[in-house]
Amino acid sequence: MLDFATFYGQCYERTYRGLTLALGDRAVAEDATQEAFYRALRHWRKVSTLDRPEAWVLVVGLNAGRDVYRKAARERRLPVTVGAGPGSGAEVQVDDRMLLGELLGALPDRQRQALVLRYVGGLPLVAVAEAMGIAEGTVKATLHQALENLQRRSHHG
Repeated sequence: MLDFATFYGQCYERTYRGLTLALGDRAVAEDATQEAFYRALRHWRKVSTLDRPEAWVLVVGLNAGRDVYRKAARERRLPVTVGAGPGSGAEVQVDDRMLLGELLGALPDRQRQALVLRYVGGLPLVAVAEAMGIAEGTVKATLHQALENLQRRSHHG
């Protein structure tokens, strides 16, 4: 069984990056990542036995981040998000990551979250649907729309 400290060391940065992409705001993503790992620690006996504990943490973090936005919307104060400007012709790996961040940041929230859960978190479609509270068919359509948007934006950026 993996100990929590090792798990944390191996997964924290990747989870934070995934949540930053999904939530579009670094501060919200950092808080959500910390909350998710705190919950994982509290329930480590259960979480450590899951097939994909890192995916569990990603889903918990996404939900925590979405709670921040829901609360802010109720208070009519939305957090400042990291904006996405027009992409530049990326030619090195660092620039590719920056371009990807810009492209993902330009997507609607639901499309961005579905992409991150599916392709960064590696969740099966049914788990993405459950995490997002939508039907599996809606996940498929959302992913299709997101990939089309990414392709269209990458060719025009």
